[in-house]
Amino acid sequence: MNLAGHGAVMEQTNQEGPEVNDRAVELLEQYEIEVLRTRKGRGAIVCDTSQGCMIFKEYSGSQDRIELQDRLLRQIKDAGLVNVESIMPSREGALFVRDNDGTKYVLKTWPEGRECSTHDREECLLAVRLLARLHGCMELPADAAGPSVRFFPEQEYDKHNRELKRVRKYLLQKGQKTWFEISLCNAFDAFLEQALSVTEEWRGYAALGKAAERGTFCHGDYQYHNILQGNGRWYVVNFEKCLCDNPVRDLYLLLRKLLEKGNWSVSLGTELLEAYERERPIEAASFIDLYYRLAYPEKFWKIANFYFNSRKAWIPGKNQEKLEKIIAQEQEKQYFLDQVFRNVGRFRQARP
Repeated sequence: MNLAGHGAVMEQTNQEGPEVNDRAVELLEQYEIEVLRTRKGRGAIVCDTSQGCMIFKEYSGSQDRIELQDRLLRQIKDAGLVNVESIMPSREGALFVRDNDGTKYVLKTWPEGRECSTHDREECLLAVRLLARLHGCMELPADAAGPSVRFFPEQEYDKHNRELKRVRKYLLQKGQKTWFEISLCNAFDAFLEQALSVTEEWRGYAALGKAAERGTFCHGDYQYHNILQGNGRWYVVNFEKCLCDNPVRDLYLLLRKLLEKGNWSVSLGTELLEAYERERPIEAASFIDLYYRLAYPEKFWKIANFYFNSRKAWIPGKNQEKLEKIIAQEQEKQYFLDQVFRNVGRFRQARP
């Protein structure tokens, strides 16, 4: 393997210390590739190789998880409907390698290019269609997922609710408050009540485990950052968070991201859902699941939880902007849910 010239490049691009990246670059000797050049990317090392662009990054998961990830990626690639990354095995056939400190690294193909634009309606619709096709390739036997990659919605949302209650208690006991803390405190009761009621109603529906029983997997982090256009084609990357759950988990995340930017536009949301359903119809139970995921005030929980777990001596102005935005958008969000999911009551009664 030829690493000639990489040192100069890393010295120019690495701002955290060349010795860290140089140590990682040495691990590339364990792969059957010729590295022409390396440079620093976002949390990774970008490698120009004789086999195209690749990315070398730390991996924090388990052996079982990366084997599952590799199995899914191979299955998706074999289906030929969606372009995805591939995990490159080492000379020894390992899916990750370790440095002397035990830190794990994974080498993947990388379609260097731009992210999907959230300002381009056609690209947003394309992202939804890609997702529907992706879900059609992600069903494995039910025993393929161990407990660590199964998702149980009621457990996660109960945890979120406990965290919200803890933040509320802290704010009520706090003396002098900043403007952000006053704003957060004033909005808290309404959002907490919403979180609790949605969780209880969702739990009562009790239809959320069916997709997981069938062994349907999700990308786990399907958003525009992980939808790239490179080499004249669209790719979906970064499957590290893949897990067994109802596929609407991915659809929910993408919709929420796009609709927050689009001020919860009913026309945009309707178009996105129709684009998905033209490729992959949404079952009644999954439609209800999607409703509850959108109805839960997750963005408020994120802001409150981030505040509680960070240094409170200085609160970034961005936090205040995010809080003001979700408060201002709450009426539009509820209108969106009422309009797009106005038949949800009928669907909820038609339980399978």
